[in-house]
Amino acid sequence: MTEFWLCFVPLFVAVDAFGVLPLFISLTDGMDAARQRAVILQSVMTAAIVALAFLGFGPVLLGFLGVTESDFMVAGGLLLLVFSLRDLLTEKKQGRHDPESMGAVPIGVPLITGPAVLTTCILLAGLHGRWVTGAALVINIALAGVVFLFAHPLTKVLGRTGSKTLSKVFNLLLSAIAVMLIRKGLVEILAAKH
Repeated sequence: MTEFWLCFVPLFVAVDAFGVLPLFISLTDGMDAARQRAVILQSVMTAAIVALAFLGFGPVLLGFLGVTESDFMVAGGLLLLVFSLRDLLTEKKQGRHDPESMGAVPIGVPLITGPAVLTTCILLAGLHGRWVTGAALVINIALAGVVFLFAHPLTKVLGRTGSKTLSKVFNLLLSAIAVMLIRKGLVEILAAKH
């Protein structure tokens, strides 16, 4: 059970459903409830399929390229650090999106399952195994769908400032996880040299 929580928490932070919530609301503003539910279902299904496919085939691709787990840990940690710092220091911009496919793109990929989630999946699978990581991943993506279902009541409770603050706290946690991954990867690389 400990391994599950060690996977669940970093993935919860990487998915960042509360951080995506304001963008989700602005993208689906004016949609009727049935259409909004269809967008949520499309986004959750797309995010889960892409993330699970990467979890299954990502390590094979890395092996083919000759990238070790330690190399990916350092690179992934750096990438997570950049993404978390970018989100901490800037505001996300939105563009126009096709209402028929917005559940898949941009909500499913890259907002729910983006580079941070994919990188975190591969790193956690190397540390704790694919099954535990996959279970934590699917539950986190499903939780994002639940958050989106209750989008309007949640934003009324949190407010725009509360949603932004929660997102920044999650990104701060993600940067700490990124530094830990970089440190562990460097230790493994240096230990392998001796």
